Amino acid sequence: MEQSSQWWRDAVIYQVYPRSFADRDGDGMGDLPGITGRLSALRDLGVDAVWLSPFYPSPQHDAGYDVADYRSVDPRFGTLADADAMIAEAHALDLKVLVDLVPNHTSSAHAWFAAALAAAPGSRERDRYIFRDGRGPGGDEPPNSWRSVFGGPAWERVPDGQWYLHLFDVTQPDLNWADPEVRAEFESVLRFWLDRGVDGFRVDVAHGLIKDRDLVDWHYPSAILGGLGQEGPPPPMWDQEEVHEIYQQWRSVLDTYPGGRILVAEAWVKPAERLARYVRPDEMHQAFNFEYLDTPWSAEPLRKVIEQSLAANDAVGATTTWVLSNHDVVRHATRLGYPVGEARRHGIGVDDPQPDTALGLRRARAATLQMLALPGSAYLYQGEELGLPEHTTMPDEYRQDPAWFRSGHTERGRDGCRVPIPWEADSPSYGFGPSDASWLPQPASWAEYALDRQRGVAGSTYELYRTALRLRRERGLGSAALSWMDAPADVLAFRIGEVTVLTNFSDAAVELPVGGEVLVSSEPLDADGRVPTDVTVWVG
Repeated sequence: MEQSSQWWRDAVIYQVYPRSFADRDGDGMGDLPGITGRLSALRDLGVDAVWLSPFYPSPQHDAGYDVADYRSVDPRFGTLADADAMIAEAHALDLKVLVDLVPNHTSSAHAWFAAALAAAPGSRERDRYIFRDGRGPGGDEPPNSWRSVFGGPAWERVPDGQWYLHLFDVTQPDLNWADPEVRAEFESVLRFWLDRGVDGFRVDVAHGLIKDRDLVDWHYPSAILGGLGQEGPPPPMWDQEEVHEIYQQWRSVLDTYPGGRILVAEAWVKPAERLARYVRPDEMHQAFNFEYLDTPWSAEPLRKVIEQSLAANDAVGATTTWVLSNHDVVRHATRLGYPVGEARRHGIGVDDPQPDTALGLRRARAATLQMLALPGSAYLYQGEELGLPEHTTMPDEYRQDPAWFRSGHTERGRDGCRVPIPWEADSPSYGFGPSDASWLPQPASWAEYALDRQRGVAGSTYELYRTALRLRRERGLGSAALSWMDAPADVLAFRIGEVTVLTNFSDAAVELPVGGEVLVSSEPLDADGRVPTDVTVWVG
């Protein structure tokens, strides 16, 4: 296979959250024409591809991850013609395009689910979903003890007495992937978008499509909004062996298309050896490394997860896919502003303990510089190149995440990382759109992070990202071999190609391990050339 068709092995891919990227028509909601108009900014940043979160028709109970029609565009975002224009413009700018695919569940507004509710128990229509009779007298109790990822029970009863499974919101019924019609439908959906020119799919909840066939009870605690902290034996709803047959079939479909079309797994799976099964040669191409995202800001745990990830993926001939932020987690510029070792928060509100904003950004810049030096591919989340923090003081009345409601207002949820991003400090909605409208409120501090305040400004977070991405490409870091260097206990140092990378986690400045030119540093070095605390430096 030619190297050009394996572009994904060392690519840097930028996640666009369509609601919050750019609003062309001024209604306060981002849209496809807005994205198209801003794609040149992503080319200038230096990324290789764009991944768009869902823009399909949807009631938007879960920000579009409740899909009602997989072959169209929600009018809030535009039209199919707008999608075609966006794909064409991206390709003209030499950017690949990935779209989100949500195969674990549909919206309850999907035509299939309407048909299932209208049909009788045991019907073909119900077989597309997971309907079961209840337990207890009169079937009044749910079929098992499973809980929704968003909080509350994972079962909802319908008027004729049966129950349907929804591992997420009640408006997101889980599909039955043992049904051949479900499998055929999604192969058709893949081809629909591949024929329109997309370069691949990020697969939502990739580890969840197959459930234990006996729906055995699960009495162990599960982390709301995902995570990697499950206790007990393997959960019966996640990472079942039969899921790999689905991706083998999908891979055979993608391989019939030219240009290196790819599948990316959103799979909260550990250990690394288990996750690597999703990227074997006949399955997916990438799988997000969430264990790296979850690792504390400390040298030894980070070295361990990097070593284990590289070894597990090397064993199956895959590269590792690094990530620090996305639309489901607190932004790393905020996450790293809390004491090291605290559990990762699933949203932050005005009356929660607040982060050290300056410390969070300092560490985030160092973490990003470390990540972009690692071999393999990397994902960036929109706005992180501006150093955007979480909106941690959003009034609760604006929250829309179903986790906020289903948790009984105990989990703030993901709205804080989804606020529309700032482009121009002195424009309405900070340049997000032509009006002041914004579907989530933007904090007053957004002006200082706006792109036009950072472009061309030495030392800005935006210019740090641009420099790192340019050097990564010029030095071939994504495809180079990593070797560890001897370093003090609180320092992480490695050699990648011809570049030495050092991150200082200690409380004091440390010496550079080798001579050479400082290519880029997340913060200025000390006057005597030493590396301050919470700083990453590349030397070549």
